Amino acid sequence: MNDSAPLQNKQGQDASAPARESWPRVPWRTEGLPDQDGKPGKRRWWRTLLIAALYLAVFFALTLQDQQNQPQSVPYTEFKAQVRENNIEEIFARGQSIEGSLRSERPLPGNDGGNYSQFTTERPLFADDALLTELEQNNVTVRATPLVEERGILTNLLISIAPIALLVLFYLWLFKKQSGLLGMGGFGAGAGKKFQPVEPGKIRVTFKDVAGIDEVEAEISEVVDFLKDPKRYQDIGAKPPKGVLLSGPPGTGKTLLARATAGEAGVPFFHASSSEFVEMVVGVGASRVRELFQAARNAAPSIIFIDEIDAIGRKRGGTLAVGGHDEREQTLNQILTEMDGFSSSEGIVVLAATNRPDVLDPALLRPGRFDRSITVHAPDQAGRAQILRVHAGNVRLAADVDLDAISRATPGMTGAELANLVNEAALLAVKRSRPAVTQRDLLDALEKVQLGTVRNVVMPAEERRRTAYHESGHALLGMLEPGADPVRKISIIPRGRALGVTLSTPDTDRYGYDENYLKGRIVGALGGMAAEDLVFGVVTTGAESDLQTSTHLARMMVGRWGMSKRIGPVQVLPEEGDPRAAGVSEGMLDVVADEVRALVDQCHQRAMELLQENRWRLDALAQRLLEKETLDEPEIYKAAGLRRPQADTSPAKSPHPSVPAGS
Repeated sequence: MNDSAPLQNKQGQDASAPARESWPRVPWRTEGLPDQDGKPGKRRWWRTLLIAALYLAVFFALTLQDQQNQPQSVPYTEFKAQVRENNIEEIFARGQSIEGSLRSERPLPGNDGGNYSQFTTERPLFADDALLTELEQNNVTVRATPLVEERGILTNLLISIAPIALLVLFYLWLFKKQSGLLGMGGFGAGAGKKFQPVEPGKIRVTFKDVAGIDEVEAEISEVVDFLKDPKRYQDIGAKPPKGVLLSGPPGTGKTLLARATAGEAGVPFFHASSSEFVEMVVGVGASRVRELFQAARNAAPSIIFIDEIDAIGRKRGGTLAVGGHDEREQTLNQILTEMDGFSSSEGIVVLAATNRPDVLDPALLRPGRFDRSITVHAPDQAGRAQILRVHAGNVRLAADVDLDAISRATPGMTGAELANLVNEAALLAVKRSRPAVTQRDLLDALEKVQLGTVRNVVMPAEERRRTAYHESGHALLGMLEPGADPVRKISIIPRGRALGVTLSTPDTDRYGYDENYLKGRIVGALGGMAAEDLVFGVVTTGAESDLQTSTHLARMMVGRWGMSKRIGPVQVLPEEGDPRAAGVSEGMLDVVADEVRALVDQCHQRAMELLQENRWRLDALAQRLLEKETLDEPEIYKAAGLRRPQADTSPAKSPHPSVPAGS
């Protein structure tokens, strides 16, 4: 089952345009609401463009008119000539600048062409002519105000204020778009707007599209039953849960399950991500929460789904809390208030999803808000087979495809990863010009997903030989250690960040670790470094990821899982944060470090002993790997001279496959 983003809907616009334009832009998406023909985003865009075009047209017209009325600049000698001809009617002087008008038009000096009647000129500082006397003799009017007719008050006001007003309107529009407010009219101005529900057939996802988590589906079916027939519960006095919290790793199908619940019940589905509520402006998130719940009430019975609720639902007032969280806490308070404010008879159910249920505020999880918490785990082998069939339903498969075999080879994979596997196989089939997806395509896609993409790197012969021994060391110890996961594939073809990979996965799903199994994992992880040390007498940087794996496992065994006799059944290392903040002393941390070092040294010594005792197997496996570059499971056991153990049908031990060891 794929925990994908919600399907894009086609609703959001009403058939009635005037009513639709009065709706606010809400921060959630809906399913199960009527299709709308109008497109508000485009209408607002055209309206804004039209206003801007009109403003620019008026501005350029006024500017052009003003430029046409500007006086012509003429030389001072031309001005003196017009004075002598008694052709000056009146002038305005400010300092050495002179503006004026002629009694009759004269041609412009030079070859510019055209006539002029209004002019401006500059009187040179060295001029000692009696200009005022000449002007008075010719009866020229001398003014102290400009002769050019000024623009009217309205025009000046428009040109001076309009750019500022346009800038203010732009920022208001930007503020409204980001915060969801209607202008400056306050928060929550869009609350109370009605959304019309549609017939149930418009929601596209039901429980038929959900596979692999039957126990979760059974838990949430009560919500569907209540939304379909609430009277049965009301008659007996039962109150359905107000809220259901879906928690689990990414990709397990929490979002898809919520949409399928709404589709199965045939009710509108409101989807919102927690990050959409939190804005820079304090109060916006609380306003959007009110709008969301009001819209759900108007469309009741309905389902509200809040994804990644830990973004706003984290514990308040914790030791790690710092300033700047007022908006998030106000949004959380509003959600708590809204969930307290509606009764079970209103037909509203709140679903929420999170990957971190441990960080949620206790007030959010108490009965009366999120009454029920459902954990969505990665599917088991049967669930993976069902999920593969769902995703392969839209893919053309060849006759040789065995989805059950693929499900057995993919322990620990989530629904999203299985969906990606099927899609990768389909892409490979198209690339290879095949009419349908074959089993080979699925296996190659699985190899690509698990091991990484092949890199075109040409390695020197010596480094290639060292890589072969490194990967053979991983594989041989995986086959020799009792209870270890079977080795599925070895490759010295560079993939991703590794020069080679060794893949080991269990025969059945595992649900718990024991000390011997974990020690075997550490021994296997150190096998590559031990093989290099044994054969070449050196240790290379290719063991970096192996050391990370072995050190992490050893630290968890000692500090969290109580597998050290010296530490005892005490958890020293918390899941996150500094252990000193939890009261762990420096002395205890030193003991943990000593125990981790001793455990890793013990496993490394075990790896060296096993490789020395089986040196001929190591050489044979490395030689075969150099010849073929990639070995499958039967070839691996044959080259090592070992018999593959029978599949273990006892209760499973680990929920995750062995991590591929890389060089």
